[in-house]
Amino acid sequence: MSRGDSWRALKHYNYRILYPASLLSNIGTWAQRIAQDWLVMELTDNDPVVLGLVTALQFLPSLLLSLWGGLLADRFDKRKLLFLTNLGGGLGSALLGILVITNVVQIWHVFVLAFVVGVFSAVDAPIRISFNSELVGKADLPNAVSLNSANFNLGRLVGPAASGFMIAAFGTGPSFLLNSLTYVAIMISLSRMRLSELIQSHKPNRAASLGEAFRYVLRKRNIAIVMLTVFFATTFGLNYQIFMAVMATTEFHKGPSEFGTLGSVLAIGSFTGAVLAARLEHLRRPSVIALGAVGFGLSLTGIAFAPTYEMFALGLPLGGCIALLALVSANSYVQTSTSSEMRGRVMGIYLLIFMGGTPIGSPLIGWVADHIGIRYTIFGCGLIVAVGALVCIWLLRGGNGDAGAKSEPETDTSSINVVGR
Repeated sequence: MSRGDSWRALKHYNYRILYPASLLSNIGTWAQRIAQDWLVMELTDNDPVVLGLVTALQFLPSLLLSLWGGLLADRFDKRKLLFLTNLGGGLGSALLGILVITNVVQIWHVFVLAFVVGVFSAVDAPIRISFNSELVGKADLPNAVSLNSANFNLGRLVGPAASGFMIAAFGTGPSFLLNSLTYVAIMISLSRMRLSELIQSHKPNRAASLGEAFRYVLRKRNIAIVMLTVFFATTFGLNYQIFMAVMATTEFHKGPSEFGTLGSVLAIGSFTGAVLAARLEHLRRPSVIALGAVGFGLSLTGIAFAPTYEMFALGLPLGGCIALLALVSANSYVQTSTSSEMRGRVMGIYLLIFMGGTPIGSPLIGWVADHIGIRYTIFGCGLIVAVGALVCIWLLRGGNGDAGAKSEPETDTSSINVVGR
């Protein structure tokens, strides 16, 4: 693949104007995550259980609403829906920032507003992901998925470190306000889009149903196994938010700047993985995705007993890189293997699995870390990810292997509707 091909999604005007706004949004999101975690640790005297509960509340809406967001994506105008979700998320972030700056914030405020912002994020995610096909078309969709991941992790590279320094200088409040402003950037970009250049292969279907989407996924065996792989990797592996916060404070006795730096160091690996994914589209097969998840799990077991802060930090990029290669490939595989009229609902199911395990896993991991220690917790989580992914490899070999790994042709809407009945 040529260097130009690695950026080909940017030739589309609508995608091109949204991309920098998305970068600002991702920087703000990561700045808020670091600030929220640090605020919780300040308000609770470094209690990992409460931190796990806040994280769970933030992602609980994904368990409840991702499917609904996917259904809305297939039924209504995605651009208009994104206006509403960004407006709601921006207001929630701004309110939390104001509460912190005015020195009236209490832990229950964080619980409530983490949940509120999570509601809008949960509805937004499947709509935003399925909207990509309207911005760039199916041919350039895999490249857009990779560039979006690079964008997300570039934000992850800048956001945590910036937030850590802001917290050290001004407290946590400005990080929340910064994030609220980035939602405005997204809404401005949405308003500037050329509607005539949106690529819509089908009209919104007001009769679309969730049962139809579940039956579709179950018929597509490889899609279902890829989603199972993602479940293990995200529920037990992608808990860096808790791993880094507890390791930084309780094991290494570091402050907010060092905590924020861990997030940026992790993002170096994640960003590298996302960039590599744009050049390795030919490797997006279920068996390779599962093998990547095995490597991710093993990387977690490797950093669990790092003796120093510096050794722990040095181990983060490898895991971030492997995880992103696997997860970007999984995201792209599911999107390009799904017909356009089903994509919103199928991505709702995907995101339910991707994010939905967090409300269960996060408080459990916080509880386990409190009782047996964070190091044994990280080791155990890595082991679960690796073993779960090996099971998925076994399931793939027991069926049709990588059959169907290539993108299927668009399916006629009428046949989907008949099967849906």
